[in-house]
Amino acid sequence: MAILAFMAVYIWAATLVADRLPDNMAIKMLFFAVAGLGWGVPILPLISWMNRGR
Repeated sequence: MAILAFMAVYIWAATLVADRLPDNMAIKMLFFAVAGLGWGVPILPLISWMNRGR
């Protein structure tokens, strides 16, 4: 449930930022590349914590 809640907030925040970007295709491509990969960094500790019980 924590991952789903995080993803919902992350997507909401990313779309808010994306709406405020200038109308430049290169800037938008760079932002979406970083935002698309950036969600994994904060999720990795949570996933490793969840797998400790094995």
